[in-house]
Amino acid sequence: MPITIADVASRAGVSKTTVSRVLNGKGEVDESTADRVRAVISDLGYVPSARAVGLARGRTRVVGMLVPALTWPWMGEVLQGAVDVVEDEGYGLLLFTCNRGDESMRRFASQVSAKSFDGLLVVEPEGTLDYIEALHQQGLPVILIDDRAHRPRFPSVQTTNQAGARDAAAHLLGLGRRRPVVITGVPHFGCTEERSAGFAQTYAAAGLPIDPDRVVEGDFTFECGRAAVQRLLAAGVPFDSVFAHNDLSAAGALQALREAGLRVPDDVAVVGFDDLPLAGHTHPPLTSVRQPMREMGAAAARTLISHFDGTPLPDAPIVIPTSLTVRASTGTT
Repeated sequence: MPITIADVASRAGVSKTTVSRVLNGKGEVDESTADRVRAVISDLGYVPSARAVGLARGRTRVVGMLVPALTWPWMGEVLQGAVDVVEDEGYGLLLFTCNRGDESMRRFASQVSAKSFDGLLVVEPEGTLDYIEALHQQGLPVILIDDRAHRPRFPSVQTTNQAGARDAAAHLLGLGRRRPVVITGVPHFGCTEERSAGFAQTYAAAGLPIDPDRVVEGDFTFECGRAAVQRLLAAGVPFDSVFAHNDLSAAGALQALREAGLRVPDDVAVVGFDDLPLAGHTHPPLTSVRQPMREMGAAAARTLISHFDGTPLPDAPIVIPTSLTVRASTGTT
């Protein structure tokens, strides 16, 4: 049978409250009594529940993290950034996904009610922003990672989607590419709107507004990029470059161009967005706008843990900028 706090109290001849005070360093306990309790703990091999000790101290030393799913291409980078900081600071991480929709959220809500973690990192599952904001207003410290242009009324870490798309457009313009195809992301995502706007504004400013026939709605998948290029080629739409809103759809575009016998970048230059490890292994390697996802996860975790130690949460979003990684898909290695 496992040793309990009651066993320790009985052997030491004290109350369970006294044992708890010794474990948690709270309250006045005579030093000789405390020594006796610690000796009994050692003799019995009693291991207190870390969760119970944390709750007694008013802290669990656990960070919660809520994400839509682990299948998102860059989710591993966000998680690794957060975990690096959380573990360095001696905290645990309790991860929740929304793979099962409402059922997942009910389980998450039960852990919130149980005060299972001290604060929350969030990559917003679709349709949960109002609920997360309510949790913050009720006193749970929350940091949103990748705000998708929603600009919530609580702290967030974001990147420069619009500026990243402008960099992609300027790069293609600098190469003389005047007829780009744009393969967008999911239409209602803020990042899609920002990337579309930044790219279009840059071409328009150069006197080259993008023809609507060369803008294809996508969904961030490999197949959407491949199918978009196939449809444009079949329709005879002329283009000399592709800007895809993520690396997976850019890889699909590369595949379709190769299947059609077109050379990249000689015939068509291709730029993606995210700069996942995949980008360095496509054929040819993919020029991509780098989203600093690991840095964003780390910054969010660092901000949350600093708050636990007394630093106020920031009023303004933390912004970590994108950068352009140039590879052979645009003609430069």
